[in-house]
Amino acid sequence: MMLNRRGVLGLAALAATPASAAAMTPVSSQLAPPDPVETIRLWPDAAPGGEAVTVTPRVVERSTDPAFHDRFAQYTTDPILTVLRPERPNGASLLLIPGGGYKWAVVDKEGLDCARVFADAGVTCFVLRYRLPGDGWAAGPDAPLQDAQRALRLVRSRAAASGLDPARVAVLGASAGGHLAGMLTARADAAYAAVDEADAASHRPDLSILLYPVATMADGPVHAGSRRELLGSAPTPEAVDRYSLERLDWTGRPPTFLLHAMDDEAVPVENSLQLLATLRAARVPAEAHLFQEGGHGFGIRLIAGRPAAVWPALVLAWGARHGWITQT
Repeated sequence: MMLNRRGVLGLAALAATPASAAAMTPVSSQLAPPDPVETIRLWPDAAPGGEAVTVTPRVVERSTDPAFHDRFAQYTTDPILTVLRPERPNGASLLLIPGGGYKWAVVDKEGLDCARVFADAGVTCFVLRYRLPGDGWAAGPDAPLQDAQRALRLVRSRAAASGLDPARVAVLGASAGGHLAGMLTARADAAYAAVDEADAASHRPDLSILLYPVATMADGPVHAGSRRELLGSAPTPEAVDRYSLERLDWTGRPPTFLLHAMDDEAVPVENSLQLLATLRAARVPAEAHLFQEGGHGFGIRLIAGRPAAVWPALVLAWGARHGWITQT
Protein backbone atom coordinates (compact mmCIF):
# COMPACT_ATOMS: atom_id res chain seq x y z
CA MET A 1 0.00 0.00 0.00
CA MET A 2 1.29 3.44 -0.87
CA LEU A 3 0.86 6.37 1.45
CA ASN A 4 0.28 9.69 -0.29
CA ARG A 5 0.67 13.11 1.22
CA ARG A 6 -3.06 13.76 1.04
CA GLY A 7 -3.66 10.58 2.98
CA VAL A 8 -1.23 11.62 5.71
CA LEU A 9 -2.79 15.06 6.02
CA GLY A 10 -6.24 13.52 6.00
CA LEU A 11 -5.32 11.17 8.84
CA ALA A 12 -3.91 14.07 10.82
CA ALA A 13 -6.99 16.21 10.29
CA LEU A 14 -9.36 13.38 11.13
CA ALA A 15 -7.50 12.61 14.33
CA ALA A 16 -7.90 16.18 15.54
CA THR A 17 -11.65 16.52 14.90
CA PRO A 18 -14.39 15.95 17.46
CA ALA A 19 -16.07 13.54 15.04
CA SER A 20 -12.97 11.33 15.13
CA ALA A 21 -12.94 11.40 18.90
CA ALA A 22 -16.58 10.34 19.03
CA ALA A 23 -15.94 7.53 16.59
CA MET A 24 -13.17 6.15 18.81
CA THR A 25 -15.05 6.54 22.11
CA PRO A 26 -15.93 3.08 23.41
CA VAL A 27 -19.61 2.34 23.89
CA SER A 28 -21.02 -0.83 25.34
CA SER A 29 -22.75 -1.81 22.08
CA GLN A 30 -19.37 -2.10 20.36
CA LEU A 31 -17.06 -5.07 20.66
CA ALA A 32 -13.28 -5.04 20.71
CA PRO A 33 -11.68 -6.30 17.49
CA PRO A 34 -10.64 -9.95 17.56
CA ASP A 35 -7.08 -10.84 18.42
CA PRO A 36 -4.75 -11.83 15.58
CA VAL A 37 -4.30 -15.58 15.36
CA GLU A 38 -0.70 -15.68 14.07
CA THR A 39 2.05 -15.84 16.69
CA ILE A 40 5.76 -16.68 16.51
CA ARG A 41 7.68 -18.16 19.43
CA LEU A 42 10.99 -16.34 19.84
CA TRP A 43 13.10 -19.25 20.99
CA PRO A 44 13.09 -22.72 19.38
CA ASP A 45 13.41 -24.35 22.80
CA ALA A 46 13.33 -22.65 26.18
CA ALA A 47 14.35 -19.00 26.52
CA PRO A 48 18.00 -18.72 27.63
CA GLY A 49 19.01 -18.62 31.26
CA GLY A 50 15.76 -19.79 32.80
CA GLU A 51 17.09 -22.42 35.18
CA ALA A 52 16.15 -20.37 38.26
CA VAL A 53 12.84 -19.04 36.92
CA THR A 54 9.77 -20.23 38.85
CA VAL A 55 7.12 -17.65 37.89
CA THR A 56 3.78 -18.60 36.32
CA PRO A 57 2.77 -16.53 33.26
CA ARG A 58 -0.47 -14.60 33.36
CA VAL A 59 -2.39 -12.10 31.24
CA VAL A 60 -4.67 -9.72 33.15
CA GLU A 61 -7.63 -7.83 31.67
CA ARG A 62 -8.23 -4.42 33.23
CA SER A 63 -11.04 -3.21 30.96
CA THR A 64 -14.67 -3.65 31.94
CA ASP A 65 -15.90 -2.21 28.62
CA PRO A 66 -16.49 -4.77 25.85
CA ALA A 67 -15.50 -2.13 23.29
CA PHE A 68 -11.82 -2.42 24.08
CA HIS A 69 -9.21 -4.58 25.78
CA ASP A 70 -6.67 -3.27 28.26
CA ARG A 71 -4.50 -6.26 29.11
CA PHE A 72 -1.01 -6.73 30.47
CA ALA A 73 1.24 -9.79 30.38
CA GLN A 74 3.27 -10.61 33.46
CA TYR A 75 5.80 -13.35 34.31
CA THR A 76 6.30 -14.24 30.66
CA THR A 77 8.46 -17.34 30.20
CA ASP A 78 7.80 -18.12 26.51
CA PRO A 79 8.08 -14.76 24.68
CA ILE A 80 6.17 -14.38 21.44
CA LEU A 81 5.51 -12.10 18.50
CA THR A 82 1.87 -11.48 17.59
CA VAL A 83 1.63 -10.76 13.87
CA LEU A 84 -0.76 -8.39 12.09
CA ARG A 85 -0.55 -8.69 8.32
CA PRO A 86 -2.19 -5.92 6.28
CA GLU A 87 -4.46 -6.62 3.34
CA ARG A 88 -2.01 -4.85 1.01
CA PRO A 89 1.48 -5.00 2.52
CA ASN A 90 3.91 -2.34 1.35
CA GLY A 91 7.05 -4.31 2.23
CA ALA A 92 7.79 -2.51 5.49
CA SER A 93 7.87 -4.24 8.87
CA LEU A 94 7.42 -2.81 12.37
CA LEU A 95 8.44 -4.43 15.65
CA LEU A 96 6.30 -2.95 18.45
CA ILE A 97 7.57 -3.07 22.05
CA PRO A 98 4.89 -1.96 24.54
CA GLY A 99 5.62 -0.46 27.93
CA GLY A 100 4.75 -1.50 31.46
CA GLY A 101 7.56 -0.19 33.65
CA TYR A 102 9.48 -3.48 33.26
CA LYS A 103 6.92 -4.87 35.76
CA TRP A 104 4.70 -6.17 32.98
CA ALA A 105 4.20 -5.60 29.26
CA VAL A 106 0.91 -4.16 28.09
CA VAL A 107 -0.76 -6.07 25.29
CA ASP A 108 -3.24 -3.66 23.74
CA LYS A 109 -2.69 0.04 24.44
CA GLU A 110 0.84 0.31 23.01
CA GLY A 111 0.78 -3.05 21.25
CA LEU A 112 -2.18 -4.32 19.25
CA ASP A 113 -4.02 -0.96 19.22
CA CYS A 114 -1.03 0.80 17.65
CA ALA A 115 -0.28 -2.13 15.36
CA ARG A 116 -3.77 -1.96 13.81
CA VAL A 117 -3.20 1.67 12.82
CA PHE A 118 0.09 0.89 11.09
CA ALA A 119 -1.29 -2.28 9.49
CA ASP A 120 -4.03 -0.12 7.97
CA ALA A 121 -1.20 1.83 6.31
CA GLY A 122 0.25 -1.36 4.80
CA VAL A 123 2.93 -2.07 7.41
CA THR A 124 3.33 -5.66 8.63
CA CYS A 125 3.39 -5.47 12.42
CA PHE A 126 4.94 -7.72 15.06
CA VAL A 127 3.98 -7.06 18.70
CA LEU A 128 6.55 -8.34 21.20
CA ARG A 129 5.64 -9.99 24.49
CA TYR A 130 8.97 -10.04 26.29
CA ARG A 131 10.49 -11.44 29.46
CA LEU A 132 10.93 -9.20 32.48
CA PRO A 133 14.18 -8.53 34.36
CA GLY A 134 12.93 -9.31 37.86
CA ASP A 135 11.74 -12.87 37.17
CA GLY A 136 15.02 -14.68 37.84
CA TRP A 137 16.54 -14.89 34.36
CA ALA A 138 20.30 -15.39 34.31
CA ALA A 139 20.74 -12.35 32.06
CA GLY A 140 18.99 -10.10 34.59
CA PRO A 141 18.47 -6.64 33.04
CA ASP A 142 19.55 -7.97 29.64
CA ALA A 143 16.76 -10.59 29.46
CA PRO A 144 14.32 -8.18 27.77
CA LEU A 145 17.10 -7.08 25.40
CA GLN A 146 17.76 -10.69 24.46
CA ASP A 147 14.11 -10.98 23.42
CA ALA A 148 14.16 -7.69 21.51
CA GLN A 149 17.31 -8.64 19.59
CA ARG A 150 15.97 -12.10 18.84
CA ALA A 151 12.63 -10.63 17.70
CA LEU A 152 14.26 -8.18 15.29
CA ARG A 153 16.43 -10.94 13.87
CA LEU A 154 13.43 -13.22 13.36
CA VAL A 155 11.47 -10.47 11.60
CA ARG A 156 14.40 -9.67 9.32
CA SER A 157 15.41 -13.29 8.62
CA ARG A 158 11.84 -14.19 7.59
CA ALA A 159 11.06 -11.00 5.68
CA ALA A 160 12.01 -12.08 2.15
CA ALA A 161 10.01 -15.30 2.40
CA SER A 162 6.92 -13.22 3.22
CA GLY A 163 7.48 -10.70 0.44
CA LEU A 164 8.82 -8.08 2.84
CA ASP A 165 12.00 -6.03 2.60
CA PRO A 166 14.64 -7.07 5.16
CA ALA A 167 16.16 -3.58 4.82
CA ARG A 168 12.94 -1.88 5.97
CA VAL A 169 12.46 -3.15 9.50
CA ALA A 170 11.63 -0.46 12.08
CA VAL A 171 11.10 -0.65 15.82
CA LEU A 172 8.53 1.28 17.86
CA GLY A 173 8.77 1.32 21.64
CA ALA A 174 6.64 3.14 24.20
CA SER A 175 7.54 4.13 27.78
CA ALA A 176 9.68 1.32 29.24
CA GLY A 177 9.26 -0.34 25.85
CA GLY A 178 10.85 2.82 24.46
CA HIS A 179 13.82 2.20 26.70
CA LEU A 180 14.05 -1.37 25.42
CA ALA A 181 13.70 -0.21 21.81
CA GLY A 182 16.41 2.38 22.48
CA MET A 183 18.72 -0.28 23.90
CA LEU A 184 18.02 -2.42 20.84
CA THR A 185 18.89 0.54 18.61
CA ALA A 186 22.01 1.74 20.41
CA ARG A 187 23.68 -1.49 21.55
CA ALA A 188 25.67 -3.15 18.79
CA ASP A 189 26.81 -6.11 20.89
CA ALA A 190 24.82 -9.34 20.99
CA ALA A 191 23.10 -10.03 24.31
CA TYR A 192 22.96 -13.81 23.79
CA ALA A 193 24.74 -16.64 21.99
CA ALA A 194 23.34 -17.58 18.60
CA VAL A 195 20.84 -20.44 18.67
CA ASP A 196 20.04 -20.97 14.97
CA GLU A 197 20.44 -19.52 11.49
CA ALA A 198 18.06 -16.63 12.20
CA ASP A 199 20.72 -15.16 14.48
CA ALA A 200 22.93 -14.52 11.47
CA ALA A 201 20.61 -11.59 10.67
CA SER A 202 21.37 -8.16 12.10
CA HIS A 203 19.42 -7.01 15.16
CA ARG A 204 19.92 -3.34 14.18
CA PRO A 205 16.61 -1.68 13.25
CA ASP A 206 16.52 0.49 10.14
CA LEU A 207 14.46 3.16 11.94
CA SER A 208 13.70 3.70 15.63
CA ILE A 209 10.48 5.26 16.94
CA LEU A 210 10.42 6.09 20.66
CA LEU A 211 7.15 7.24 22.27
CA TYR A 212 7.48 8.97 25.65
CA PRO A 213 10.51 6.75 26.33
CA VAL A 214 12.04 5.93 29.67
CA ALA A 215 15.50 7.04 28.56
CA THR A 216 17.60 7.73 31.61
CA MET A 217 18.39 5.64 34.67
CA ALA A 218 20.02 8.62 36.41
CA ASP A 219 18.54 10.56 39.30
CA GLY A 220 16.33 13.49 38.33
CA PRO A 221 14.02 12.68 35.44
CA VAL A 222 14.32 8.91 35.93
CA HIS A 223 11.15 6.84 36.09
CA ALA A 224 11.92 5.28 39.44
CA GLY A 225 9.71 2.23 38.96
CA SER A 226 11.35 1.22 35.69
CA ARG A 227 14.83 1.66 37.19
CA ARG A 228 13.94 -0.40 40.24
CA GLU A 229 12.50 -3.25 38.18
CA LEU A 230 15.44 -3.20 35.74
CA LEU A 231 18.43 -2.50 37.98
CA GLY A 232 17.27 -2.96 41.55
CA SER A 233 16.81 -0.47 44.36
CA ALA A 234 20.46 0.63 44.53
CA PRO A 235 22.07 0.38 41.09
CA THR A 236 25.79 1.02 40.73
CA PRO A 237 27.01 4.03 38.77
CA GLU A 238 28.30 1.61 36.14
CA ALA A 239 24.83 0.09 35.73
CA VAL A 240 23.24 3.54 35.47
CA ASP A 241 25.70 4.46 32.72
CA ARG A 242 25.20 1.17 30.86
CA TYR A 243 21.40 1.43 30.80
CA SER A 244 20.90 5.18 30.33
CA LEU A 245 20.15 5.78 26.65
CA GLU A 246 21.56 9.29 26.68
CA ARG A 247 24.91 7.95 27.95
CA LEU A 248 25.34 5.31 25.24
CA ASP A 249 27.37 5.70 22.05
CA TRP A 250 24.86 6.35 19.25
CA THR A 251 27.45 6.91 16.54
CA GLY A 252 26.28 5.36 13.29
CA ARG A 253 22.88 4.35 14.66
CA PRO A 254 19.73 4.60 12.51
CA PRO A 255 17.36 7.57 12.20
CA THR A 256 15.35 8.05 15.38
CA PHE A 257 11.94 9.62 16.03
CA LEU A 258 11.01 10.95 19.48
CA LEU A 259 7.56 11.92 20.72
CA HIS A 260 6.63 13.16 24.20
CA ALA A 261 3.96 15.19 25.98
CA MET A 262 5.33 18.01 28.08
CA ASP A 263 2.78 17.39 30.83
CA ASP A 264 3.98 13.80 31.28
CA GLU A 265 4.25 13.42 35.05
CA ALA A 266 5.28 9.76 34.99
CA VAL A 267 8.22 9.95 32.56
CA PRO A 268 9.31 13.61 32.37
CA VAL A 269 9.93 15.11 28.95
CA GLU A 270 13.59 15.59 29.94
CA ASN A 271 14.04 11.90 29.10
CA SER A 272 13.48 12.70 25.43
CA LEU A 273 15.26 16.06 25.55
CA GLN A 274 18.45 14.57 27.00
CA LEU A 275 18.38 11.74 24.48
CA LEU A 276 17.80 14.20 21.64
CA ALA A 277 20.94 16.09 22.65
CA THR A 278 22.90 12.83 22.53
CA LEU A 279 21.49 11.97 19.11
CA ARG A 280 22.43 15.38 17.75
CA ALA A 281 25.95 15.13 19.15
CA ALA A 282 26.33 11.71 17.49
CA ARG A 283 24.90 13.11 14.22
CA VAL A 284 22.07 10.60 14.20
CA PRO A 285 19.23 11.83 11.94
CA ALA A 286 16.58 12.67 14.53
CA GLU A 287 13.13 14.17 14.64
CA ALA A 288 11.30 15.14 17.84
CA HIS A 289 7.71 16.20 18.49
CA LEU A 290 6.68 17.67 21.86
CA PHE A 291 3.03 18.24 22.64
CA GLN A 292 1.77 20.63 25.30
CA GLU A 293 -0.64 18.04 26.68
CA GLY A 294 -1.22 14.34 26.52
CA GLY A 295 0.16 12.92 29.75
CA HIS A 296 1.79 9.51 29.72
CA GLY A 297 0.95 6.21 28.10
CA PHE A 298 -1.69 7.50 25.73
CA GLY A 299 -1.11 5.11 22.83
CA ILE A 300 -3.98 5.57 20.35
CA ARG A 301 -7.30 5.37 22.19
CA LEU A 302 -6.52 7.68 25.11
CA ILE A 303 -5.57 10.63 22.95
CA ALA A 304 -8.32 10.56 20.33
CA GLY A 305 -9.46 14.03 19.33
CA ARG A 306 -6.49 15.75 20.98
CA PRO A 307 -3.49 17.36 19.24
CA ALA A 308 -1.10 14.47 19.85
CA ALA A 309 -3.50 12.11 18.06
CA VAL A 310 -1.66 12.99 14.85
CA TRP A 311 1.42 11.04 15.95
CA PRO A 312 0.87 7.99 13.68
CA ALA A 313 0.59 10.31 10.68
CA LEU A 314 3.79 12.07 11.74
CA VAL A 315 5.58 8.72 12.03
CA LEU A 316 4.35 7.57 8.62
CA ALA A 317 5.41 10.81 6.93
CA TRP A 318 8.81 10.63 8.62
CA GLY A 319 9.19 6.99 7.64
CA ALA A 320 8.37 7.84 4.04
CA ARG A 321 11.10 10.47 4.00
CA HIS A 322 13.57 7.81 5.16
CA GLY A 323 12.46 5.21 2.61
CA TRP A 324 10.63 2.94 5.05
CA ILE A 325 7.37 3.25 3.13
CA THR A 326 6.51 4.81 -0.22
CA GLN A 327 4.95 8.25 -0.31
CA THR A 328 3.58 9.69 -3.56
